[in-house]
Amino acid sequence: MFKVMWQFFLLGLYSFGGPAAHIGFFQREFVQNKKWLTDQDFTHAVALCQFLPGPASSQLGMYIGFKKAGYLGAISAFVGFTFPSFMLLTVLAIGNQQYNDVTFIDTVIQAAKLLAVVVVADAMWGMVRKNLTSTLTVAVAIATGVSVFVTSGLLGQIVPILLAALFGFVVSSNKQQNVREVNQTMIKPHLGLISVFVVLLLGLPLVAGQSDLLNLVNVFYQAGSFVFGGGHVVLPLLEPMMEGMVEPDTFLSAYASAQLVPGPMFTMASYLGASSISGNPFIGSLLATLAVFLPGGLLLFAFLPTWSALFKNQRLQESILLVNASVVGLLGSAFIKPVISSSIGSFFDVVAVIVGFYLMKYRNLPVWGLILLLVGYQSLMS
Repeated sequence: MFKVMWQFFLLGLYSFGGPAAHIGFFQREFVQNKKWLTDQDFTHAVALCQFLPGPASSQLGMYIGFKKAGYLGAISAFVGFTFPSFMLLTVLAIGNQQYNDVTFIDTVIQAAKLLAVVVVADAMWGMVRKNLTSTLTVAVAIATGVSVFVTSGLLGQIVPILLAALFGFVVSSNKQQNVREVNQTMIKPHLGLISVFVVLLLGLPLVAGQSDLLNLVNVFYQAGSFVFGGGHVVLPLLEPMMEGMVEPDTFLSAYASAQLVPGPMFTMASYLGASSISGNPFIGSLLATLAVFLPGGLLLFAFLPTWSALFKNQRLQESILLVNASVVGLLGSAFIKPVISSSIGSFFDVVAVIVGFYLMKYRNLPVWGLILLLVGYQSLMS
């Protein structure tokens, strides 16, 4: 459990770049290096997290922790990965500090963004080699990537995966006649966790008016229950829900501050929670953070038994292959935008990324060594 927490804490210190970059960091660290889970298991988990509301990268981290050390491992992964950004944003909110003009901070952030490009490129290359093994899988990946790139919102992400699964099922049914069926008792979701999710979803609004803390928990739990697509999407949903709790400018400060720190963007809840409970900002930050992450965690482990059983069904093997390919396309689109689009600003940045990729991939340069080199590069360029 402590090993899981420590590994995710280290990642939480430098994982800039948003969900796509986080997935790249996880794939390199826990699939390639530590081999805590297989490529196939990792890809299946990524697909599941795309279907559920909440922060996809944090849910994926909880899944990895669960595979390594059970439910305590899942909690440890969440705590380790979230703690650095939680503390930084809480301190920023309490002190109302402005770091936007500090050159060194900007240098580190730009270096971390270039690091994210290198790491995600490495992860993408490995996933392409493993999952795009036929003309059909390549076509599915390209179609998904184009769909995600030219559309916005939930449908652009989920519909291509659903279509890939449906097409694969049709192909599988035509290919296979006598196959072993999955035990139906294995594919039921965890009804207890679903019940907890629903009770909190419906019950918190009934008691929210009794105190500011309960109202805060209700607002962030509702937001975490309905947000797909990461922290960039949660802000416009929260703004009307928190009317009167914080000043309008606080939302911009929360968003800007979340861009300055590593880890999940959902920890902007830490900033907003601390800002809304002026008498006890740390408690406000803690409750808001736990509330916004809780729905995604409950749903992840509620549907994990069903998801795992489906991927063991021999009749669905073609669907699984195409879902894997669709996930590669989805991550490929995210790699272009926002990872590359928000990181590469010049020809020299391209050169730095290529050199960094070579050093990490073929010279086994550790991530911490690469970040130091990139910080040095940014210092020279600034």
